[in-house]
Amino acid sequence: MERSDPATGEATETYDEHDDEQVEDRLSRAESTFETFRDWSVAERETKLAEVATLLRDRTAEYAELITREMGKPIAQSEAEVEKCASVCDHYAEHAGRYLQDEQHLSPPGSTVKTVHEPLGPVLAIMPWNFPFWQVFRFAAPYVAAGNVGLLKHASNVPGCALAIEDVFRDGGFPGGAFQTLLIPSDRIDAVLSDPRVKAATLTGSSSAGQAVASTAGENLKKTVLELGGSDPYVVLDDADVEAAATTGAWARNLNGGQSCIAAKRFIVHDAVYDAFIERFVAEVESFTVGDPMDRDTDIGPQARQDLMEGVHEQVTESVDAGATTLTGGEPLDRDGAYYPPTVLADVPRGCPVDAEEVFGPVAAVYRVSDEEAAIEKANDTEFGLGASIWTNDLERGERIAGRIDAGCTYINELVKSDPRVPFGGVKGSGYGRELSEAGIKEFVNRKTVWRQQPEKSDGDEVPTE
Repeated sequence: MERSDPATGEATETYDEHDDEQVEDRLSRAESTFETFRDWSVAERETKLAEVATLLRDRTAEYAELITREMGKPIAQSEAEVEKCASVCDHYAEHAGRYLQDEQHLSPPGSTVKTVHEPLGPVLAIMPWNFPFWQVFRFAAPYVAAGNVGLLKHASNVPGCALAIEDVFRDGGFPGGAFQTLLIPSDRIDAVLSDPRVKAATLTGSSSAGQAVASTAGENLKKTVLELGGSDPYVVLDDADVEAAATTGAWARNLNGGQSCIAAKRFIVHDAVYDAFIERFVAEVESFTVGDPMDRDTDIGPQARQDLMEGVHEQVTESVDAGATTLTGGEPLDRDGAYYPPTVLADVPRGCPVDAEEVFGPVAAVYRVSDEEAAIEKANDTEFGLGASIWTNDLERGERIAGRIDAGCTYINELVKSDPRVPFGGVKGSGYGRELSEAGIKEFVNRKTVWRQQPEKSDGDEVPTE
């Protein structure tokens, strides 16, 4: 595995793939570790997660530079990502015990019935490069808190991040087999997922990757959680605060270089405020500084790989050829590295790439709609259903519209984001299952019913007096 710096395109480091023997060793270690780790108390696991959070904060500078060098996001955003990982560890260090408490149920006289939450075993996580620490910790923190052990198959362009995460769990006091990295290509995932020692899988990635993992897992009757792509609508109604909507919207589209499943991608704007929104939105987008991701004045760094940047540009070119109008951007920057400028397209035809596909880069598609019903119809005109943002000064109106948009999460007067305190996930082509909060920690546990019945005494039994 060769690591390249997306800011320069130069190869920087090479990592050896794990061979079959090394993968076998890690699977065996995961299985044996689980047999003892499952017996740790929740309080013990919470304590270790708190130690991992401390280590993450102590190593912020080191890990943030690693993230930036491997996938190109600006250094300040990388630092914020490491802090967010520490926060999810803090969350489960504080709340895992409460989330996993036994649930008592109504039962007949002489009996007690409860649900207990037991870990399943080794869980395979197939994770993407765009948030190379956060995506992993979003999975790892709740699952190890529940007593599972993790096997990480990370994206091939962030191997250093994968190994660093393995280190921080071990250094935080977890057993060596509680969280391990598998440096393997995608064509070896099926063999690992089919292995009987692996009990479940979670994936964040493309719809095609999710279908492949779900198929293999289904054949082997294994639970999966899939967080797939998104083409999130950003709906600006006629009574919205246009300046706030445009300012937040520009960042919602371009954070992380636009490389986010929950980025605002389709801006659906009421005709009454369309012109004012476009003027403010384009000005805000053009104010962003594109440049060296290690420079703290940079807002947008390079795309993670040259081929990914070229794919985004192809989507833009085909959409313009189909009739879309370029309001700003639209051409790769003439410099070394995979740099693409923030781009805004208007008059977007239905069915062109930026309308029908997920665009994983800094490209916003803007639509003019005549009324609220048209806005809802356009918001739902997609195979995806991850998130949605609705802008209105009437909160009851916003909540009513949120109820009609097909998405796993809806935000009113706010950009879509993941937060340890609330469930996260999608519907339709954006996957199924939930991460984070109580819902996330319970995805990969056995919710076991335990029924205790007081034994009945026969007429001839003598009852002891003491």
